[in-house]
Amino acid sequence: MLKHKGFPGRLPGSDYQFTIRRANPKGVTPLKGLERYKDRKSADKRADAAFMAALWAHFGEEEFERGNLDAGRLSWLFGREVVPADPETFDPASYEALLKINVKRAMAAFPEVFAEGGDEDEEMPDWDAMWNGDDGDYDEDMDD
Repeated sequence: MLKHKGFPGRLPGSDYQFTIRRANPKGVTPLKGLERYKDRKSADKRADAAFMAALWAHFGEEEFERGNLDAGRLSWLFGREVVPADPETFDPASYEALLKINVKRAMAAFPEVFAEGGDEDEEMPDWDAMWNGDDGDYDEDMDD
């Protein structure tokens, strides 16, 4: 199983996992498109957007191997924003399966991820800084 070095392991400050540590000894969890209903929690929507941002930053328009990307998180995007690179040979239960971002669908679903030079107030947070506890919004005076 290919491990995507530099890919975020999870959404900072949450239990939303983006990658797995090791292959499942009981077998590969197959990818399947999950329906995203309008009444989903905002935290779920943020996790989807952050995952798409990480995919876009890491792979762009290039094909990529599923590898250690979490099947559950991929399944929320699978079939719409993330599609098989070659549908005829695609195996949903393979860590070697090749995927790609359907840029048109992804841009429609997650415009904030693809916004070029958008409002400075709307920029994506620095996930690494947040993970390390340095999100820049922390006010030390509040500890008093």
